[in-house]
Amino acid sequence: MASGGSSPGLRESARRWLRGSLRSLHCYGRHWRQRHGDAFTLAYARSVSHRAPLLYLAVIFNTLLVAWSFHTRAPVAMLAVAPVIMVLAASRAVYWMPKRVAGRPVEQLRLDIDAMQRLGGWGALVFVAWSLGLYPYGDPGQRELLHFVIAVTMFAAILGMAHAPETAIRLALAFTLPWSLFVLASGHDDAMAISLAQVFVTAILLTMTQVQHRDFVRLELSRQLLARRERQTAELASAHYRQATVDHLTGGRNRRAILACLEEHMTGPDDLVRPWLALCDLDGFKHVNDTYGHAAGDHVLRTVNERIGSAEQVLAHGRLGGDEFAILFDGALGTDAVVAVAQGISAAIREPIRFNGATLRLYGSIGLYRAEGGSASTCLERADAALYKAKELGDGAIVAFGPDDEVALQRRITVMRQFNDCALEDSLRLLYQPIFDCRDGRIVGLEALARWSPDGVEWQAPGEFLAIADATGRTGELTRLVLARTLAECRPWETGLEVSINLAARDVVRDGLAETMARIVKDAGGNPASVMLEVTERALQQDPKRAAAQLIAFREAGFRIALDDFGAGWSSLSQLRDLPLDRIKLDRELVGALATDPGARAVTGMIVALAWQLGIGCSIEGVESAAQAEAARALGINLMQGYHFGRPEPAAAALRVYAGLAVPLAVGIG
Repeated sequence: MASGGSSPGLRESARRWLRGSLRSLHCYGRHWRQRHGDAFTLAYARSVSHRAPLLYLAVIFNTLLVAWSFHTRAPVAMLAVAPVIMVLAASRAVYWMPKRVAGRPVEQLRLDIDAMQRLGGWGALVFVAWSLGLYPYGDPGQRELLHFVIAVTMFAAILGMAHAPETAIRLALAFTLPWSLFVLASGHDDAMAISLAQVFVTAILLTMTQVQHRDFVRLELSRQLLARRERQTAELASAHYRQATVDHLTGGRNRRAILACLEEHMTGPDDLVRPWLALCDLDGFKHVNDTYGHAAGDHVLRTVNERIGSAEQVLAHGRLGGDEFAILFDGALGTDAVVAVAQGISAAIREPIRFNGATLRLYGSIGLYRAEGGSASTCLERADAALYKAKELGDGAIVAFGPDDEVALQRRITVMRQFNDCALEDSLRLLYQPIFDCRDGRIVGLEALARWSPDGVEWQAPGEFLAIADATGRTGELTRLVLARTLAECRPWETGLEVSINLAARDVVRDGLAETMARIVKDAGGNPASVMLEVTERALQQDPKRAAAQLIAFREAGFRIALDDFGAGWSSLSQLRDLPLDRIKLDRELVGALATDPGARAVTGMIVALAWQLGIGCSIEGVESAAQAEAARALGINLMQGYHFGRPEPAAAALRVYAGLAVPLAVGIG
């Protein structure tokens, strides 16, 4: 390199250029600042791990090249620095290998990036200082090599740290300032030009680094936003899946999920053994809800779900809704074996459940059906039919659906369709059974008994079609029609007779029915006081609170109320005091034993005495013999009905008997 002086004007120009470059860099200062946060730390570390090893490789190569070029001119002490630089560079290259970086926690990576900012600047100064120390020992060609190596190393360092801009700035300053000042002080003829070129190129490279970092930040922000949206989408999809398949109360399968599981088993290969489907309904659950609150009911559902799931041979289970569960048993089980497993579940459900110091007890009625052929709805229908029979038996009974049940179900389906499609006014008729006052042998009332026929030939009693009316949702329509027709045919405001009609269980808890029925009576020209509404114990037990409120509404509307089939249940004695009753009608099974069973007479006498003390009337139905009538009369019962006094007849015939134009089919007490 030729020596020579540089003019003061060129030095001033260099200083102005440097200040301008620094102001320019300051304008982009916000883009130099590295972003914080774990996501950006990971992004910076990944980028550096792919660039830093290559940068250190360039340093190793350039160091080796310079040392080889000066090995005959420079002192050994100066050349001994080269291996140190190469070893340090190699160790840093290994440290920043991508596989090693990927295994470090984010806290360590944050420390590594901070350390690189410090070590990078000092490492660059060491490399430049070593190069400057070799400069005096070289010939012009070797000195030009140093210019080239330092420039190339600086370019590689700045570009290599484009995604770590703070490190890039430190490297640029560590390379450019010492070397430029050294060149200016060396007296080189082109010192100013070389320095300006180096500063200019460095500024350009830093600007490019700033642009790259800005784009890197934007890309990383977009990636983070996309990842966040993907995560939110996944969480939303997971929430939707849970909502669609998980029961919010029990945490197990809901109706959709357990039915989908049933469908999956049914649509499998033909040689796959189909599972057993069981429907389990909790007897006494409504009592728990009404007595201890819904929190207790929820606890019961969760506990029962756990107990079902812990049973052997259970493939899947879930809550269908309310207190009803569906269970899939292993299809390899025979009928006796699956009944035994179901008995185990029923026994587990029967175990006491503790809640807030209270002991809750329930029974689980179970209906079983092997899921063969058809659809899931077909299987549910048959399992439900078996469950219905189990609930009729009570005490947590278990019933497996059989061939006879299939015949009965098909008949019931046919009748249900006929009932659902028919016009009730055209397919319903009423018969009336007289109610006698045995003190004087006169008729004081008529009980309306409905008969329904799908074809006008075969007529069914309420015990046969009332469940179908309830299943089709037509009990309200049926009750209104029976009331209106009874009033029209018997006209109690003219005859002075009391008319009685039976209310279905759903009627007893149907809001607004009292007002509707009172309006029907008034529109017909009658008085609700002439209408006796008969309700059963079972209807009251399904929802005692709502039933009591509804009976009060009937009483306030002017109707009279009778408790029918008294003695068939166990809760009536406590209800007699609280319910607005005008009369109780003894159950026909109790009546049948009056003439022969002293125990039945004792129980009946106690009931009559209790009713008398509470101011409630007492009547008896199902009387079929004079002996039964005499026994009832001896116990103080005067109002009676049954085949002994008269069979149900159309209104005209019943009213002729009342008017004395005919005699009843059976002779009364004489």
